[in-house]
Amino acid sequence: MDRVSFTRMKDGTKEDYAFLIAHEIEYTKGTADRLLRALVELDESLSGYQVTRLGHSLQSATRAWRDGADADWIVAALLHDIGDIYAPYNHDEYAATILKPFVREQCAWVVQTHGDFQMLYYGHHVGGDRHKRDRHRSSPYFDDCAEFCERWDQASFDPAYNTLPIDFFVPMVREVFARQAYDAAVIRAGERVALVDAQVAASRTG
Repeated sequence: MDRVSFTRMKDGTKEDYAFLIAHEIEYTKGTADRLLRALVELDESLSGYQVTRLGHSLQSATRAWRDGADADWIVAALLHDIGDIYAPYNHDEYAATILKPFVREQCAWVVQTHGDFQMLYYGHHVGGDRHKRDRHRSSPYFDDCAEFCERWDQASFDPAYNTLPIDFFVPMVREVFARQAYDAAVIRAGERVALVDAQVAASRTG
């Protein structure tokens, strides 16, 4: 069989769906590499900053790595703006949806809401609500998102910063997206992991 027999899903057979599932499982193995290609395409996104959108993403992830963050935080920082091209009005939700099956709930939530938190820095300049993040005060991850934005996101527009190249992060992205989707041991609902680990940070150079 090289394709299914049906033209309407309700007419599919058990064999058809077994065939499709096998194909889908194989296809998902390439998720990390497709995301890395999409990340590079961020350079076709919004311009005007002193660094490109890809440069901003790499700089955010570099700062996370140098802070001793774990793989979930680093990959979240790397991909937090990946929705900029296709979802400019809800890029944070877009990125979080991609990450959600493969990282801690904490990291996915931070990515999903970081747009509201970033308003603190510029909302008053554009007629917006700079305190939009306050609607999330009840979340156990509120402080984590505030720190994510302060340490890694809003600070990562510096062309003079020694940013690591994309190839440095490829193994981490592949590691994260090779995980079993929605594994409770990965999602760790309700748990918090610090963004900064001073001991790990001291061991990292470059």
